[in-house]
Amino acid sequence: MISIPPVYLPLLFITGAAAGLIDSIAGGGGLITVPVLLGLGLPPQAALGTNKLQGSFGSFSAMVHFVQAGTVKLSDAALGAAWTAAGAVLGTYTVRQLDPGFLKKGIPFLLLAILCYTIFTPKLGAEEVRPRFPRVLFYAVAGLALGFYDGFLGPGTGSFWVVALMLGLGFDMRKGTGYTKVFNFVSNIVSLAVFLAGGEVLILAGLVMGAGQAVGARVGARLVIKKGTRLVRPVFICSVLAVTAKLFWDNYLR
Repeated sequence: MISIPPVYLPLLFITGAAAGLIDSIAGGGGLITVPVLLGLGLPPQAALGTNKLQGSFGSFSAMVHFVQAGTVKLSDAALGAAWTAAGAVLGTYTVRQLDPGFLKKGIPFLLLAILCYTIFTPKLGAEEVRPRFPRVLFYAVAGLALGFYDGFLGPGTGSFWVVALMLGLGFDMRKGTGYTKVFNFVSNIVSLAVFLAGGEVLILAGLVMGAGQAVGARVGARLVIKKGTRLVRPVFICSVLAVTAKLFWDNYLR
C-alpha cells in the first residue's frame, strides 16, 4: 500500500497553503501540489487523486468566503454547477478509457491565446459589462465543456472559467474568480469520488494538504475581495503564464 512518511506531513501542509493562496486568487495551484506529490514517490494516478482531495478543501473554503462576502450567489451558480458536474463525470470516465495525450498537445496553445488576449485587453474584467450570452445557454455549454476538461485533464481550468465568465456573462474579474471557485469545487468533488472508488487517494496526505489549502484559500479570497482586479489581474497573468510554460515544456521541449 502506498504511503508517505509522517516526516513529510509539515511539507504537505505548507505546500497546500501556498497552492490554496494562489488558487483562490487566479488558479494554477496544481503546479505546486502535483509536482510535490510526484516528487515524494506517488504514482501519477495517486498524485492526481490526492490532489483532488486537497484541492476540494481549498475551493470549498474560497467559495464559502466569496458567498459570505456577497460576491457569489449560489442560486445563480446552481445551473452552472449542475452542468459542470455532468461534464466532470463524463470527463473522468473518459480519461479512464482514453489516453489524454492528444488534449495535452493543444491546451498550451489555448492558454497562450488567453494570456495574449488578457495582456492586450487591459480593461478586460475591470468592471461588469452586459452579458453576451443567455445564462442558460452559457452554463450549458461552458459548464459541460469545462467540467469535462477538468475531469479529463485539468491544468488551466480556473483560467478558462474566469475568462469564459468575463466574456460570456460580462462578470468583472473579481466576480468571475468567485464563481470559478464554485465550479472548481463541483468538478473536484465529482472527480474525487471516482478516484476514491478506484482506491487512488492517500487520505492522510490529502487531509493534511487540505487543511493547508483551506487556510491559504481563505487568505487569498480575502485579498481578492479587498484588492479586486488590481490584485487578480497580475496574479492571473502570472499564473496562466506559469501553467502555459509548464505544459509547453512537458509536451514539446522536454
